Amino acid sequence: MGSASGIGSMPGTDVAEAQRIVFGELPTLPHLPELPARGPGADMIGRTAGLLVDLPVELYAGNWRIAGHPGRDLRRTLDLLERDLDQLTEQGDGLTGPVKIQSAGPLTLAAGIDLPIGGRLLRDHGAVRDLAGSLAEGLRTHVADVRRRLPRATVLLQLDEPSLPAVLAGRVPTESGFSAYRAVEAGTAATLLREVVEAVGTPVVVHCCAPDVPLDLVRAAGATAVALDLALVGQLDPLGEAIDAGLGIFAGAAPAVASPGGRPPTSAEVAQRVRRVWDKLGFPARRLAEQVVVTPACGLAGATPAYARAVLTACRDAGRRLHED
Repeated sequence: MGSASGIGSMPGTDVAEAQRIVFGELPTLPHLPELPARGPGADMIGRTAGLLVDLPVELYAGNWRIAGHPGRDLRRTLDLLERDLDQLTEQGDGLTGPVKIQSAGPLTLAAGIDLPIGGRLLRDHGAVRDLAGSLAEGLRTHVADVRRRLPRATVLLQLDEPSLPAVLAGRVPTESGFSAYRAVEAGTAATLLREVVEAVGTPVVVHCCAPDVPLDLVRAAGATAVALDLALVGQLDPLGEAIDAGLGIFAGAAPAVASPGGRPPTSAEVAQRVRRVWDKLGFPARRLAEQVVVTPACGLAGATPAYARAVLTACRDAGRRLHED
């Protein structure tokens, strides 16, 4: 009731400080922050690729690709994640509520990793199925590890799928930029997502901070909630249908970066953005705090540390406002 959370990434390279901020500002639903400024292996694609089972990866010409055997790039990726989890174990000691961890989803991962022979995994739909199976197994182990570290907490898994609309529409460009990879059918994409959702054995939030989030697909995949940017919601009817069906909403209501010379939003402004959309949908006010979690519009890696902290504070207080009102 009246919860707030972050999407994932935070600015800077100090994981201990990032986690202190998250646990301090988001006590009802903290998340494991990601710090991509640390370099390769801390980025969304590399971090998730490190969890794959029997599909080692390496960096080649600045891109992640499937490798013949584990190497130093993979070791560095796993070392960064282990440091993050050690900090989570320390700072989340005694946590009894929910905690959220994040991973790239199978479609975005397929659009971001290269085959050994070149080209994205997306070009080979058989390889995409293998990738989804590998990811499902790796995330099941990852979730179990977090549960062992925080035995009294409830683990939520967020699958980041920013590339999902482009994958479905056949808009992911090839290396040359002159063409695009063949679209993945919605039914196939839902099946791949569902394989991961069912494997991890914990509630899953599908995050997509792009226009045209395929809400029917998210529901078909068995997700508990969807995380989206309210500013990019063009049609309200699909969102209303998803809410009516019981899908939780992680409502991105605060800009992830400040406008030039702009100040962070206040909690009243963030709450009003959420309430305005809710009122247009016509649902009872009492359901708002039950079904909506307030978040920034997207990850905060591009923000200043001061802005990131202020936005998380505004989201936290906005969630309380929506609950109390």
